[in-house]
Amino acid sequence: MKRRIFLLGTAASAIAAGAYIWPEQGLLNPCEGALAPRLANHELVRAAWEGVDADRVWDCHVHLIGVGDSSSGVWINPHMQSWMYPLQYAQRLFFLNAGCTSEVHGEVDTSYVARLRDLLGAFPAGVKLMLLAFDYTYDEAGERQPARSAFYTPDRYAQALAQASPARFEWIASIHPYRRDCVEALEWAVRHGARAVKWLPPAMGIDPASTLCDRFYAAAARLDIALLTHGGEEKAVHGAGEQDFGNPLKLRRALDHGVRVVVAHCASLGRNIDLDRGENGPAIESFALFARLMDDPRYVGRVFGDIAAITQVNRAPVALRRIIERTDWHPRLLNGSDYPLPGVMPLISIRQVIELGLLDRAAASTLMEIRAHNALLFDFVLKRLLRADGRRLPPAVFQTRDFFLAHSKESSWKPSTAP
Repeated sequence: MKRRIFLLGTAASAIAAGAYIWPEQGLLNPCEGALAPRLANHELVRAAWEGVDADRVWDCHVHLIGVGDSSSGVWINPHMQSWMYPLQYAQRLFFLNAGCTSEVHGEVDTSYVARLRDLLGAFPAGVKLMLLAFDYTYDEAGERQPARSAFYTPDRYAQALAQASPARFEWIASIHPYRRDCVEALEWAVRHGARAVKWLPPAMGIDPASTLCDRFYAAAARLDIALLTHGGEEKAVHGAGEQDFGNPLKLRRALDHGVRVVVAHCASLGRNIDLDRGENGPAIESFALFARLMDDPRYVGRVFGDIAAITQVNRAPVALRRIIERTDWHPRLLNGSDYPLPGVMPLISIRQVIELGLLDRAAASTLMEIRAHNALLFDFVLKRLLRADGRRLPPAVFQTRDFFLAHSKESSWKPSTAP
């Protein structure tokens, strides 16, 4: 009850972070149980699965969060647990509510994972979630910086969950490139089944254009493991707070090393300096800089975009229509849900998507009802129903498995000791 009262008291902060007027589904995820057959077998759900091979559907952007009240090893910054930092405190509670976690200490970590398993019950066999680890911030000397870190989700925790449920989970490592042992950590991750590496440069204090990343890039290219890295402005996680590090143009260094780079959210939020016009160049839409990378013939087959969170109220007006209309990009787009964010009720407005001309109004009530039960299924069905001038996101965007299995068959790396 105290948590709900506080959430109501901090609604203004959530709305300022991107809610659309007043959230049409309220502030809190009602966390309803399993879908009734009427919804599970609804014609809109059936239509969403038409042409989609469930065995190839891997949601590539699923956050693995908690509070560390289990043997997970999860750590969160004390600021996220202190009323002295109201926005971070409120964000933590919104995220945990979105994931339908227990409020009982000792059950938070486990209830978050249990809810994921429950939500997967509405999906066909073969569908998998790719669980994201999240590393600490490190400084340029390679020293860990907890005070500048938002949270920490160990690689070993994500790996253990995937190993225990291989029919439902895969995992994505998170390795800060400034770490002295970054290459050894990457080799350990690949050897233990990691399908990619996740960075959030603004929060983790990673400058992707720094020479300090070169050792990591060389190893990632050698191992042919993809880098899933945030592009554009970051609002959900504080940490180091280096917004300039989200500039998509900074990823050219990784691309020039031969790394396959997935730009999370297609950099669909915020503005960054146009570095092609100098360090003091004008600030333009981050999405336009992402488009420049995608349209550069040098990087075809190397730069990709994930569509996690693109339906959110602060992203949809900028990028959603253009992403649907750019059919030439579709072979290089990968679906991710950004879970638990689809369960943060103020962040997505069906009304807004309809007003953008991208969704049939008749679908609204069914989608909102599905969302109250299953935010993951809601995210999938909504994206499959989007239309722009007769175009839609094709099944291939959601069939991401093959991309993440594309490790080089001729790698020269040798196993090393675990980090």
